[in-house]
Amino acid sequence: MSIAIRVVRLAHAHGLELPAYATAGAAGMDLLAAVNEDVTIEPGKRALIPTGLCVALPAGHELQVRPRSGLALKSGIMLANSPGTIDEDYRGEIGIIMLNAGDVRFVVSRGMRIAQAVLAPVMRAVWQEAETLDDTARGAGGFGSTGVKS
Repeated sequence: MSIAIRVVRLAHAHGLELPAYATAGAAGMDLLAAVNEDVTIEPGKRALIPTGLCVALPAGHELQVRPRSGLALKSGIMLANSPGTIDEDYRGEIGIIMLNAGDVRFVVSRGMRIAQAVLAPVMRAVWQEAETLDDTARGAGGFGSTGVKS
C-alpha cells in the first residue's frame, strides 16, 4: 500500500534525489544531506544537517526519523533525538540532528545518506484519571526490575 506525501524541494536540495526505499522490502526511505559544503562533526559533537525538504504528511500520520545502522556501526553516528518525529502539521524543513558518538571526526558531504524516514500511523490518546490501577505481576518495578528473581 502506498500513501502520497506532498513534498517541496528547497533550492539547496536541487539535484538531489527525493527520499526513496533502497529495496522492495525496506521500511525506511533514505534521507540525503542537502549541504553545499562538507560538514565535519567532531567526536562527541552534533550538527543539524539540512535535507532541503518540507512535507505535508497525510492526516493521522507522522514521519519517524531514524539512524542508519551502517553509519552507527561503522562510524558511531547516531541521531540525537532518535527517533525524531515530524508531525503532520509541521511545514518547515526537515533537519537531521547527527551526533558523533565515535572516536574520529565524521564528514557529511552533499547527497550522503544520513538517516531514514518511516511513515507511521498515529493514534491519539485520551487520559482517564483514576484513583487506582489494576494489579500486575510487575507492579511498580522500575528500571532493571524485569527478569530479576527474588
